[in-house]
Amino acid sequence: MIGALIVDDEELARRVIREMLASHPEVRVLAECANGFEAVKAAAELQPDLLFLDIQMPKLDGFEVLELLGRPIAVIFVTAYDQYAIRAFEAHAVDYLLKPFSAERFETALARAQERVGARLPSPAELAAAARPPARFLERMVVKDGARVHVIPLDKLDYAEAQDDYIALHSERRSYLKQQTITSLEACLDPARFVRIHRSVIVNLERVAKIEAYTKDTRVAVLHDGTQLPVSRTGYARLKALLSQGSESSTR
Repeated sequence: MIGALIVDDEELARRVIREMLASHPEVRVLAECANGFEAVKAAAELQPDLLFLDIQMPKLDGFEVLELLGRPIAVIFVTAYDQYAIRAFEAHAVDYLLKPFSAERFETALARAQERVGARLPSPAELAAAARPPARFLERMVVKDGARVHVIPLDKLDYAEAQDDYIALHSERRSYLKQQTITSLEACLDPARFVRIHRSVIVNLERVAKIEAYTKDTRVAVLHDGTQLPVSRTGYARLKALLSQGSESSTR
């Protein structure tokens, strides 16, 4: 028996999948979710094996839902946008269904899912990062804290720092832990707004007030709120270049 969640903000799209699953008694629909928040809650409570996941949804999109799932799960993306679908497939999603899809195409996707359930699957966060279209930088981040989901707009993120297998996101004097590597986070951020100043620190350029010498060979970035962050030699070169670009732009 395979437990499945159907996640789509369109009721008709959910109904089509449910009706196509009616001839498959080995697949049990555990729940239908109309938005990302419902999906995250249902996945935590019901522990499904398979996710039929729309990408373009209000509140939380499909990629953000994946980032909040705590364990690997077989994912079939269901989308009207082929640029997402192709990258999702390349990123080792079980399959993708490009709306509108035929019954034959659905059967192919479901057969692949049945083969993959229980096999080694990429982590949801890895799948989300790989399936995102290139040059589509994040505008917000989502963090699960128990039963709560925090949405952090990127313009309110002060800095992020690596903490073992997690990153700590610092925003408006609060900190949020997220299971993600700092390297994968860096790849999702606009390099014109965020810079990696140390192997363990990424900072919002708008928060940097000045750079000071700390010892003879080291420097720190001082933020407007007084926070001091370590700066490596490579990080200093990046930071100096970006800050000088900003100064030149403001004088034109």
